Amino acid sequence: MPVSVVTSLLIIIVVALVTFATRVTPFLIFPKGKEISPVIRYLGKVLTPAVIGMLVVYCLKGAQVLTFPYGIPEAAAVVVTALLHVWKRNNLLSIGAGTVLYMFLIQVVF
Repeated sequence: MPVSVVTSLLIIIVVALVTFATRVTPFLIFPKGKEISPVIRYLGKVLTPAVIGMLVVYCLKGAQVLTFPYGIPEAAAVVVTALLHVWKRNNLLSIGAGTVLYMFLIQVVF
């Protein structure tokens, strides 16, 4: 079903406003010079690893370890991703290389 020009423009405007609001809200809540709450500091430290851990669990939840290929592509991709990240500290490189390796293994090797 095609979308009219007016509907498309309204969608673009709403998305732009929501994106702008999400970007500006932290600056309004935490202005420069105002003391940041210890709870917010704690959340800033622990949320990133927690979210990454949840993403890893979500990505690996469907891995079949009892049937061929026994989770080998997933395990290899996780190991390569982790080693590259520890070595280079580059998210794009480590996640990209792990994804490319995983896709190669499931498309070509297994």
